[in-house]
Amino acid sequence: MHQMTSEHRNFLMEQVRTAKLATVREDARPHVTPVWFVLDGDTLVFTTWHTSVKAVNIRRDGRVCLCVDDEKPPFSYIQIEGIAVMSADSEELNYWSTRIAGRYMGEDLAEAYGKRNSVEGELLVRVTPTKVVFMKDVAN
Repeated sequence: MHQMTSEHRNFLMEQVRTAKLATVREDARPHVTPVWFVLDGDTLVFTTWHTSVKAVNIRRDGRVCLCVDDEKPPFSYIQIEGIAVMSADSEELNYWSTRIAGRYMGEDLAEAYGKRNSVEGELLVRVTPTKVVFMKDVAN
């Protein structure tokens, strides 16, 4: 496991940004999709539907890469390689879905979106970092 620094965690959580998740299809083609996420310590947490392309890919090969970037000058980004593990535990799924919803939709809608995103068939995904690259202020 790669330890993230407080600077890494602050970049990931100080503003609401969408991560781009890369997985590998069975035929080795890349698949990239946006995900909403939160941190649990150094672990990135997000949800996905059990039949989504990303879920199918992760089930077969848990190696993933996420990129989160600041789209405003002077531009920064963090790239996190890691191992993804999925769970269908309903209590954890509801807890984390509500936290993610609160971050992206606001606290007023957190419970409603948390319930919507923690139904049977939805999976909780936890990514443990194995490598972190952080590039700060790349335009300077």
